[in-house]
Amino acid sequence: MPVSPDQCALTPPQATALRHVRQVALADRPAALAVIARHLAGTGAAYRPEEVIAAVAAHGRLTLNFHPDRLLRDGRTVATALDEEGVYRSQFETGISNGGLTASPGGDRDRWEETLFGGAYQRGGVRPADRPKYGGLNLLDHPDGACPRFGSCHLRLRPEVLARATLCFGDSHLGPKDLGTVDVLEPVLAALLEATASTGVSLGVAGMDTGTLLRTLVRRREREAARPGVPGRALDDYVEAQIHGELSLARDVAALVVDPSFRDTEEGRTLAAVARRHGFPLRWHAGFGLPVDRIDPEFRGPAIPPLAARVHAEFARPGEPVHAALIGRAAASVVTDPDRWADRGPTEVTLQHLKQLWHVLVRFGAPTR
Repeated sequence: MPVSPDQCALTPPQATALRHVRQVALADRPAALAVIARHLAGTGAAYRPEEVIAAVAAHGRLTLNFHPDRLLRDGRTVATALDEEGVYRSQFETGISNGGLTASPGGDRDRWEETLFGGAYQRGGVRPADRPKYGGLNLLDHPDGACPRFGSCHLRLRPEVLARATLCFGDSHLGPKDLGTVDVLEPVLAALLEATASTGVSLGVAGMDTGTLLRTLVRRREREAARPGVPGRALDDYVEAQIHGELSLARDVAALVVDPSFRDTEEGRTLAAVARRHGFPLRWHAGFGLPVDRIDPEFRGPAIPPLAARVHAEFARPGEPVHAALIGRAAASVVTDPDRWADRGPTEVTLQHLKQLWHVLVRFGAPTR
């Protein structure tokens, strides 16, 4: 299926960034094709490299994970901002992040982007709104999105947005070398195959070998109408996407997928209104939840279980598991009433620990519906 023309006009810096990544990927394409061919031969799969590439390009879906209840600098929630503005904004505009908060001129993210995009966004006159938005390429139809690390809900974008996305295997803050675009995907796929072969984990799925991955990538549309699969829980293992140009909810979003802990909440009602207004479906994934006494003390460190106990004691109903909306209530409280949390140290540290509590839920949580 060819990618449809995208109606979003790119600014010169955005077009330059896209072109830079494509040129890097083109230079790496011959070596990447050799890697892909080697894996195909080793698995005995009866596919040609171009068949696999075509399937990934045609059927991969961009997703942008986010927490709808986090507070922006102006006090609005992310859900409210989406409702009022009708666009999805980057960290350079919102001042918040579910990863590292490093978006400022000369900051870490600025330097990563300078390397990744050949300095396209460091030119004079580039506005915060011009910067790319970060998501992932959901190759295995995970109902929790490509990058649940960054949020309990996600926007599923229309296929044509892929035409203005750049891609890398792994998170961009690590300085990845394997880059691609929708029409030059070989370096990214080669890196994914190499990682799968060496770790036995692929896009969050343990016990995955390259033959199974290749067959799944080619055949996955056969299960398009089937019941959603198990969550990917991909905290670190994903294909990151950087989307260049404005992200309009009305033009660019195909569906909004929401964590069930937001049912019957203000955020849930706001997201439902967003979906109705812009004409795309609102769907629910199965969610993540853990009893408060089962928060792992090793995965993200010993500070997390006592924090979970406090969050649960202050914000949960008796017997309620720790879930996304519960963590969000605590995160809002840390911002609006920092004195309440002063005994835990700096506000930034507590917010970081709440992010890590969410990671524990993604890694170990059970479905909540």
